[in-house]
Amino acid sequence: MRKLILRLCNFVFGKQATNSIPRILILLFDLMLLLLSYIVSMVMVYVNGFFNEFSWAVDGLQFLVVLAVYLAGFIIFRTYIGMIRYSGFNDISKIISSCTVSFAFLVAAKLLVTRLPGDIEQTYFPRYVVMAYCYMFTMILMMLSRLTIRRIYNEFYRNRGLARTNAIVYGAGDGGILVYRTLNQDTESKIKIVAFVDDNPKKIKKDINSVPIYSSKVLTADFIAKNRIEVLILAIPSLDIKRKNELVDLGISLKLKVKTVPSFTNWIDGEVKPNQIADIRIEDLLGRDPIILGKENVTRELSGKVVMVTGAAGSIGSEICRQVMTYNPKLLVLLDQAESPMYDLQFELKNNFKDHLDQMAFVIANVKDRRRMKEVFEQYRPNVIYHAAAYKHVPFMEENPYEAVFVNVFGTKNTADLAVEYGAEKFVMISTDKAVNPTNVMGATKRIAEIYTQSRETGTKFVTTRFGNVLGSNGSVVPLFRKQLMQGGPLTVTDRRIIRYFMTIPEACSLVLEAGSIGEDDDVFVFDMGEPVRIYDLAQRMIDLAGRPEIKIVEIGLRPGEKLYEELLATKENTVPTENKKIKRAKVRQYVSADVDVLLDKLLTNLDTLDQFKIVGVMKEIVPEFVSNNSVFTQLDKPSEK
Repeated sequence: MRKLILRLCNFVFGKQATNSIPRILILLFDLMLLLLSYIVSMVMVYVNGFFNEFSWAVDGLQFLVVLAVYLAGFIIFRTYIGMIRYSGFNDISKIISSCTVSFAFLVAAKLLVTRLPGDIEQTYFPRYVVMAYCYMFTMILMMLSRLTIRRIYNEFYRNRGLARTNAIVYGAGDGGILVYRTLNQDTESKIKIVAFVDDNPKKIKKDINSVPIYSSKVLTADFIAKNRIEVLILAIPSLDIKRKNELVDLGISLKLKVKTVPSFTNWIDGEVKPNQIADIRIEDLLGRDPIILGKENVTRELSGKVVMVTGAAGSIGSEICRQVMTYNPKLLVLLDQAESPMYDLQFELKNNFKDHLDQMAFVIANVKDRRRMKEVFEQYRPNVIYHAAAYKHVPFMEENPYEAVFVNVFGTKNTADLAVEYGAEKFVMISTDKAVNPTNVMGATKRIAEIYTQSRETGTKFVTTRFGNVLGSNGSVVPLFRKQLMQGGPLTVTDRRIIRYFMTIPEACSLVLEAGSIGEDDDVFVFDMGEPVRIYDLAQRMIDLAGRPEIKIVEIGLRPGEKLYEELLATKENTVPTENKKIKRAKVRQYVSADVDVLLDKLLTNLDTLDQFKIVGVMKEIVPEFVSNNSVFTQLDKPSEK
């Protein structure tokens, strides 16, 4: 029987299932169903004694009228256009509409004709009962034909010879149903849903389209082996982090590939696409629930304003730009020196914000070039500035202190001074946890930049934001581990004791926007980074998620300037709460602008010497807590500081 069905499918769909039935054949098939329905209707009418005699002439003409009206209905509603093997709700609604409108037209015509003299209606129009029967049978047969062909195609033909992987879905709600529908309708899907699990007792022992729903307690080695399950799909986007980690750990222990669906906001037209059901990433297992902020403060701050983002093509800067555009600024000025990443960002934003092209200006410039930056400020006169342009790679900056100081300190000074000169309302500096008790050149340059902006006494409000490492940002450990996994390992960590704070790029940037909106002059904000993560554990978890237990983790030693533990506040600093529990205001040492200017003049003078030890020496004078670690510059520290 199965072979017979497969042969029929080969004939109908073509050997590769890429052929489709010609539209004229679908239309003729529907008319054949109409004929069958009419014959059955007539038989039922005569069998039940509504009429005594059957006349080929009269009843044949009646059918021609019905045929003409229904044919017009099929053409108007285009019921024959869709590919039958993919029939869905829209195709069914077309059938219902075309049949209903045709039936209504015939009834209305009959009512009109019965008011005319003679027996015209008896000759040309079917009786009410025949029309009603024919309407119901035609509509039902057309719908059943579509659904039957679709079912035969899906069950017997589409996946013939295709090795499918059994999967179990956690979540029998809307997300789980959408996942099932998406994978079931995808012709290239190699995943077959064989069961659902859910923690809601009201759903247990029910099913979704004949697929059973179990309690999550069935997730045992015996159950997985019995049903030959290889994939676990987490289909609840709002699942809390703790439960998500528990399920991932369980899936890994059962040797399952764990996949997840995106958050509701990333669904496309209310649907989940097959490529969105992806392997779970380490970013999805962040050790706390995502930070979700209201938009009132930021909307008030940015709507209708000219906003500038420096370092716009970087991982942080580009995400700030994406989020700023959702607040309808008068103009967003995107500034960066890197032309290739800027081109990519321009392409992305112009596609995603097609109706707002006149609200974006893409500028190639270097923040350390004051003359060029002045030209940009003169042209655009920004109201709000997010300063993300900086060198951030610790070992590189340890080897190149001249460039680190020039960009991170004097690039910030250029931008801050121009913000004051052109009357900007607010300047938000993106800093780092490495600026706290710095042990490297990069962290020290960011601290000096903080000191300079905090010391300004002007009409422009200077706000500083500090946060730790960002998952997936350029140069972060996660992309490095991914590359090493792709190459077969090993994964390298500097020290198994090293810990870091992490948050996602969108979270970090949303907090930057929120902090900037509530910040007043000289404010320094630190973010709730959650619990610190041991990098060694992070590497092991990524190996587990990849299903590559053979890959090893190798310690390579601390890099120049690197320290084991990052801090968000210096030892003499403390914090006070803000209106947002995820953002705290730091109480930091205050500086006099004149004193800071003298120190920066001294730093600039030594910068001209190109002597890296003299440059770093002045940096340590400006930032007394700057004590180098694992670096050639440790010789500049006092013995008691080492």
